[in-house]
Amino acid sequence: RYDITVIPPNLLGKEFVKTKGHYHIGNFGELYKVLAGEGIFLMQKKDLSDAYFVKAKRGDYVKIPPNYGHTIINHSKKTLKIANWVSKDCQSDYLSIEKMGGFCYYYTINGWVKNKNYKKIPKLRQKKPSKEMPKNLKFLHG
Repeated sequence: RYDITVIPPNLLGKEFVKTKGHYHIGNFGELYKVLAGEGIFLMQKKDLSDAYFVKAKRGDYVKIPPNYGHTIINHSKKTLKIANWVSKDCQSDYLSIEKMGGFCYYYTINGWVKNKNYKKIPKLRQKKPSKEMPKNLKFLHG
């Protein structure tokens, strides 16, 4: 499945706007390409053993591994436009994130802030985006 998402630049209080965020049900990954603007892709493993973010700009690719929840944040003053590829068989779990009031970190005008609804929060690390589309897309198919 191929989708396009547009995220306008804005703030909700001190937090930058973002997608609702979700986990995939099953072992499905996802691939994003930034078409315009720049954004931050925040990922957290379902068991909360890992959390990382990727800052990506136009032309960059971001791979969402299986078993990671993800949300995309527009931290810039320009509209963020992204494309994604995911298996048509993939279903999303939004409820797990909703119950916790969001992901384990929020990105605000003051930087990263921990979500106090989580008892266990891993150290946040940064990864780099890819400049090329991955040759192997098996991670999309569960």
